[in-house]
Formats: sequence, C-alpha cells, structure tokens
Amino acid sequence: MLQLGSRTCFTLPRYHSGDAVTKPLRPLEGIRVLDLSRYLPGPLLTRALADLGAEVVKIEAPRGEGMRYLPPHVDGVGAAFGALNAGKASVALNLKDPTGTALFLELVDAADIVVESLRPGVLARLGLAPESLMERNPRLIIASLTGYGQHGSLSAAAGHDLNYLAHAGLLSLFGPTDGPPAVPGVQIADVGGGSLPGTIAVLAALLERSSTGVGRHLDISLTRGSLAFAAVAFPTAVGGMKEPRGGGMLTGGAPCYRCYATQDDRYVAVGALEPHFFANLCAGLGAPELARHGYATGTQAVEAIEALQALFSQRTQAEWLAHFEGQDVCLTAVRTPEEALADPEFAAVHADVGGFHTLSVDRGDARPLTSTPPSPLGADARAVTSSWGVSDATRDQAAAAGALVLPEESS
Repeated sequence: MLQLGSRTCFTLPRYHSGDAVTKPLRPLEGIRVLDLSRYLPGPLLTRALADLGAEVVKIEAPRGEGMRYLPPHVDGVGAAFGALNAGKASVALNLKDPTGTALFLELVDAADIVVESLRPGVLARLGLAPESLMERNPRLIIASLTGYGQHGSLSAAAGHDLNYLAHAGLLSLFGPTDGPPAVPGVQIADVGGGSLPGTIAVLAALLERSSTGVGRHLDISLTRGSLAFAAVAFPTAVGGMKEPRGGGMLTGGAPCYRCYATQDDRYVAVGALEPHFFANLCAGLGAPELARHGYATGTQAVEAIEALQALFSQRTQAEWLAHFEGQDVCLTAVRTPEEALADPEFAAVHADVGGFHTLSVDRGDARPLTSTPPSPLGADARAVTSSWGVSDATRDQAAAAGALVLPEESS
C-alpha cells in the first residue's frame, strides 16, 4: 500500500498475463490534480494523469481558456480543447481576485499535484508562489511547464514550439539540404519536450513522496526536454561528423533511409538501415545491384536515390505495399492522420468521447480508452468545492465577488 495522497489510496496493481484485457490500468485513483495549464503541453500531461485514474480539476478563468473557442468546433467547443480536456472537471475561477485566491488555497489543501504553465513569477504575483503553496501543503507536487525553464536569461521570454526547437538546435536538422529548415507537422517541443517528460517527472515525484512524505517543485523546460530528441544527432556532431541538413544518414541523405514518391503522388518510407533489409528491398525492386549503395554519400548517393526514385515512380503506393507484403524490407506507407486513425491497431489509444475525437498516451494497457466529455465551463464548481473540502463561506464569498462561476441550480 502506498501513501501517495493525503489518504492511503491504492496499491499498485500486479497483473497476470490474462488480466490486461479485463482490468484497466488506473493506479492513480485517489490522486487529486489541479490543472492551471493552458493549450497543449500541460493539458496533455494532465490528460495522461486522468487516463491513469487521477481526479483532475481544470481551473479556468471565468471567460474560459482560449482553446475552448478555437475551430473546428464540436457542439460549440473547440475540438482540440475537447480532446485534451476530456475526463476533467471544470472550475471557472478568477485568481486575480482575493476571494478566488482564497478558494484556490483551500483546494490546494486537498490536492496532491498542481500543474501550471504560467511564466516564471506569475504565480508569485498572484500570491500563490510555489514555495508558499508547499509550505501550506508539504506533500504537494508542483509541475511548472515553461518554454525555457524557471531560471536563465530566457526564462521570461515568449515563445512557441518552433522557437523552442530552434533554440535547442533541433530545427536546423529538419528540411532539405538546399532550403530553409522545415516547420515540423506536429508540436515536438510541446509534447516530447514538455508533456511526456513532465508526466515522467510527476510520476517519479509521486513515487519519491511515497517514501519521503514530501512533495517537490518540478521545473519542466520544453526546450531542455527537447534535447532528448538529439540523443544521436548531438554526439555525432560533437564527435566531428558534420552533416548538411537533409544529407545525413538519418535525415534523408542515405538511399536506404528516406521517403520516395510513388506513381500516384503518394509516398513510401524506406527505413532499411541494416544491409540485409536494403538488399531485400533492392531485390524486390528488380535492382539488386543497388544494394551496395545503401550507405553511399556524395555523387553515388544522389545517383542511387535517383535510380530508386525512378523505380518507385512506376507503381502506386498501394501496389508497392501489396508487392512487398510479408517481406523484410522496412517499407511503410506515408499515411495521412485519417488513415492512421482508421487502423484498428490504434483502438486502445483513441476514442470518440461525446463527439470529441480523443487520443491518450499509450498506457501499455490493451483496454480501449474510456473517458467523459469535457465539462462545460465552470460546470463542476459546486461538486468540486464540496468534495474537496472548501468551506461554504469561502465559496459564497468568491461567488458573490464574481471570482467563482457557479452553475445554475437545476429546477
């Protein structure tokens, strides 16, 4: 039995081989999370915690988080907001009002985790400095997600995913040799540098607290976290191998590791790094003589790539997939998001939740995702303040001041 909250609340499950499809992996049941974060990195982190069983309360300004209103909409709510905030309760609270701050502090008394993504110093200006919150609740774990971290010359600088990748030295690795860096099609720093490292750090802090009884303030820098994506690229560069953008072995310069266009203007991805895979591919293409050029550089690489491209251009993507089916060649279709989501192999990590298409972090659990739709703005204020032990006086004062939005009483 682990003491992870203010309550002794769960025992880590021990699954037998046949249990995975019948018992959901929800070890965080009983853990309470206050989510002050906005947009993508923090909300995805807290979605992961909610998927693992935690009770997550999203604290929004009385007008609501801006992402609620970004198109496209599902029943008047932004589709991305719904996907990131399914499974969470909603409390609309003005933290700039003293009565709102007082209510939040009473919620902190019952919380295990606070996740926030404000710029460094903003919580302190609201009277909610992390150190004061932890003095009030020593078991509290606070995860602060920012672009550049809590300290340093850029700590207060504005930025978004593209800026963090650029500053981390990663953006320079994307795109063709003869063009500018390419803007990635997904938010790498937000998710890979913030949400996922943040989730790991929170879970590690929970485990640490089970033995120490003390929480921790976690400084999650999206830029710093993004450096993990360069685990191979940076040592290679520091070791003296200078490769032009788009010209390295793992960035599209090698014939055995790149994308090729097909007859129907689609693409296939070839990841045949090992010589035997590339030899199998070349044999299947009817050009076994190209097998010796998998790692070619310079003019030889250009000539081999052109020869392979000419071959791939002779058939459609579907025809090449059928041709190589069952063969060890490391070839896949470059699919659209819609095509990928239609794959039943991904059923365990995506679902339709009240009309919102939601994705979860893969929990290693074979059960499909189950969740509840995102709550209307402020809809859970009464239920949360009651169950989390907020006094009626504090709640009523905040509501009277307009700092707390209370849902209308049902008749």
